Parts: sequence; C-alpha cells; structure tokens
Amino acid sequence: MSPFNERLYSTHNVTGVHGAVRLSLCSPLQVCLSPIRWRRRREDNGGQEVAGECTALYVSLCSPPRSVRYQCVGGGGGLRAAPGSGPFRLPAAPGPAARGLARPAGPAPVPPAALPAPGRLPPLWCPRSGGCPAPGSSAAGRGGCWDARGAGAAAGAGSEGGAGGLLPGPPRQFCGPPAPRKKRAEAESEGPAEFEVPDSFLALLREFIAAFQENIAEFITHRVASLCLQVALEVLHRKLPEACTELCSSVIGYLSSRNPSAGCSPLLVFLKDPVCSRVLDKVLEVSEPRALRALYRQHFRGQLRVLAGHGVANFTLQRLIGAASPKLLGKVLAELGPGLEEVLAQGHAGVATALLGACRRCGASQQEALQLLMEAFHCWEPPVRRAACAPLFASLLPYEVYYAPGEGQEVQPPLEEQPDPPPALAAVSLHGSLLLQHLLHFADPSPVLRSLAALPPHDLVTLACSPAGSHVYDALLASPSVPRKPRRKVLRGLQGHFVSLACNKHGSRVLDAIWSRATLPAKRQIAQELAEQEQQLRNDPFGHHLVRNFALTHFLNRRRDWDRHQEAETKCRELFAEILED
Repeated sequence: MSPFNERLYSTHNVTGVHGAVRLSLCSPLQVCLSPIRWRRRREDNGGQEVAGECTALYVSLCSPPRSVRYQCVGGGGGLRAAPGSGPFRLPAAPGPAARGLARPAGPAPVPPAALPAPGRLPPLWCPRSGGCPAPGSSAAGRGGCWDARGAGAAAGAGSEGGAGGLLPGPPRQFCGPPAPRKKRAEAESEGPAEFEVPDSFLALLREFIAAFQENIAEFITHRVASLCLQVALEVLHRKLPEACTELCSSVIGYLSSRNPSAGCSPLLVFLKDPVCSRVLDKVLEVSEPRALRALYRQHFRGQLRVLAGHGVANFTLQRLIGAASPKLLGKVLAELGPGLEEVLAQGHAGVATALLGACRRCGASQQEALQLLMEAFHCWEPPVRRAACAPLFASLLPYEVYYAPGEGQEVQPPLEEQPDPPPALAAVSLHGSLLLQHLLHFADPSPVLRSLAALPPHDLVTLACSPAGSHVYDALLASPSVPRKPRRKVLRGLQGHFVSLACNKHGSRVLDAIWSRATLPAKRQIAQELAEQEQQLRNDPFGHHLVRNFALTHFLNRRRDWDRHQEAETKCRELFAEILED
C-alpha cells in the first residue's frame, strides 16, 4: 500500500494531510473528538483492488458524535464521504485518470522518510492544552482535555507545522476528562491538605539558606529573586525559627552596611525602595519581639513621621506597628501620634488603621489612640463635637470640612441645636470603615456607640448599604464589648427602612445578620414590616432571599407555627453559644 500523496483537501475548515487529519473550527465552541477509520483503496499492478484502513479523528458539534466512514480514492490520496449520516461531507477527490495522469508501471513510490506509514501514525497532540494527546488518538482514550482554543487556532494554519490544531508528536501524559463541576467545587472547598514535610526537604532548605547568605545582595535587590527570599523566610519561621533569625540578621546586617551616613540609618534608604521594602516587610513579620525592639532603637526611632509620609515606606511602617509588642506600641504611638493629622492629610490612612488594629490586638493604649485620632479629625475639643466622630471617621473628613461652618464661627453648635439638618453621609471609605470596626472592638466603645446612635436614619441606611460600611454592623453585632442596650439603640434607627435594606445587595446581608441575633419580639417587628411589601420583595433579586429565610409566607398564614419555629431556633442558638463559651 502506498501512502497518501502530499495533497491538501479541505471543506468547511476540515483538512486531511498525509493519512492523518487536522480538524479545526473557527468557532470558540467546545468540540467533541472521537476516533474514526479511513478505508483506502487502490489498484495494484495486477489490476486487483487492495483495501487498507488507517485511524484518524472526527470532530463534531453533536453529542454524541455521529459515525462517518471516509474512503481514500485513487492514488491521489483524496477523501470521499461514504454513505451515512454526518454533520458534513467531504467532496470526492479526482483520481489520476480524471486528472489526466497515468501511474507508471512498477513498484509503488517509496514514501519520504519524514512521513510516517499510515499504519504507524504517531499520536496526535494538542499544543494549546499542555501537550496532552488529542482525544481519540492512540495515546489517549475517548474524551480528554482538548480545548476549543487549540481547535480554533488551527483554522488559520492550514498546513503541517502550524501553531494550532493537531500536530504529530511524541506521546504525552494524558490529563483525562475534566471532573464534573460539583466534584471540582467540593475539591476546592476542602482546601489544601496538611502533611508533614519529609526530612529531606529540610536538608534542602538548609542548603538554600547557605545559598541565600552567599548571594544576599542579589536576592534582596532583584525583583524576582526577592520573592524567593520572602518565601524562604516564611517557611523558616514555621519550621526552623533559629535559622530564620539568622537569615533575618544577615539581611539587616547587609542593608545596614550599605552607604552609611551620619544623618540617618542606611536601612531607611532601602525602606523607600519598592523591591527591598517587600523583603523588610517579611523580616518584620517573622522577627521576634526582642529583634523588633532592636530595629526600632537602631533604625526607626525618630524617623517614624518621615516614613509615614512616604509613599512606599509607610507600608513597611504598618508592618512594624502590626508586629509591635505592647511596650513597643506605646513608644510608636507617642512618637507618631502628634503627626497623625499630617499623615491622614497625605492620604496614608493605613497607618492610622494599623495603629488602632495594634491597640485592639494588644489591649493597650486604646484611650490614647482614640484621643489622638479625634484630635486629628478636630472633634476632641470642644466635647460636644465628639458625638460627630462616627461620620467623620467613616468619610475620612475633618470636622470643618464635613460640617463646613460659616465664616467667623469658631465653635460649631451641638448637632441637636443646629437650625439646619446636618449634612448627609455621602460615601464610606474603606479605611474609615476599618477605623470604626477597630474602635467597636475596644474595651470601651462608648464614644463611637453614642455617635452612631446620634446619626439620622438615612445615614444609618447609607452605612448599611455601603460595601465597606456594612461591615461596621458586623463589628457592632459581634463585638463582645458592645453592651446590649446601646446596640439596640443603634439598630432601632433602622426601623421603617427594612424594605430598603432588603432590596439592597449589602443591606440585605446586614438585615440577615441582625435577624440571626435578634430576639423573638424583634423578629416579629422585622417580619411585620417586611410582610407588608412581600410582593415587592419576591420580585427583587435580593429581597426574595429574605422572604425565604424569614419565612414570611408562614408568618402571614401560619403565625403559630412560625412562632414555634423561631423560638426553637433561638433556643438552639443559645444552647450552642453556651457550649462554645464553655
């Protein structure tokens, strides 16, 4: 049997080359591939017809793919669709007689060395899907990881060696058919599995430490290699703390020895570098408290306000504040607090957020931090301004800018004595929301609670419907230091606006959180207000979830059953809360 001649026949973006098939679609639709067989026929020198078969691939947009047979006609290697069903047909290729060509007598021509024999075709593989064999090839079973992008790219190739489509090549490891969506979701939800690292890995890690210390200059300053050093510090901190301390000392020692100057530490120069500062961030995160105090004493002391105002160094300063011990936090707060207003004016609110977060974590210097923050927002003196701290923190605006008093008016009158209504809360900043959340977790959150209770209802609704402000209610409901009565006083301002909350993406989540912690009388009140607009809630993309979660249909039609169900849920929640507390 002679192989197919080097001819190309194509119809509807379907091409046959050299006894194999390169099939492609211009559409980005997912394609289905399955093996088919070609039947080749030719006449030998004695005039007898000899039949042969070879395996190729068949592409179909149908599921399951239809069965189609193709025949090789004449010596020209053309394809002809045999009778049968199929989504497309290939035209019959003319034979030698039809083209006026005569085959010379003698043995069949020898195929080129580069062309494989039809019976021994190499497996077809898809280069766009990671080098896996194409489904249906001899190296793979049915199905597989064939991607429509690889098929679509082959349409423009049209010849052997193109960038897309199916190419002959060595067999690769087959990835197998994709897992069902449900199983993939379950696998992703399980998270990474924890396992013990082999001892050989720790030996390799020690070798890496030696390599890092020998080439410390390249690893610190290189944009990509510094990432390896950061990961190594994180791993060493968990597995080999002593080695981590030694590597941190090497990093600090190298940076401190560069370009020494009498004015300031050379380490501060690298704090302002986008690459080196990332390494120093990780060093501060994994360093011990004693090492942090030494770093502050030798390099940071007296320079905190300068670093807080820098666009890059302020992030490293936040890492220092976040890792500081209570004693070190007091020193940082005493130095940085008087310049907090200047830092906020420069737009680096993350420094203030890091300060409050550290005070919340350590449980120390909370009242000092709150006073410094109110002084920065100009609402500490006179005392009547303190009731306005919540909208100022949320919007990150000082008192004069938010309320805009008239010219010549030195002291703004109390909110309840103002002739005009106070300005509405327009927007909630991300860092403003974080400030309020930290303050609500302080040991004494009463100043913030009084300010939230004094807000008008439309400001409370704006806060609840804001992507960042809605988390303030999470802190209000979850903080153990918030008393029950002040919490109820704040939430009472939302009455009459439950429908507006239910029809908002973030407000509905806040209302659901309030419902999960509400008493039975409070649930009746919420359900009564929502039931009056049940039809509107059912037609709303967010409100219909609350109709189901709150069982408003049972509330309207089967009140006793609804009451018993809510009482049972409340008792169950209280029981589990006691178990968790124990």
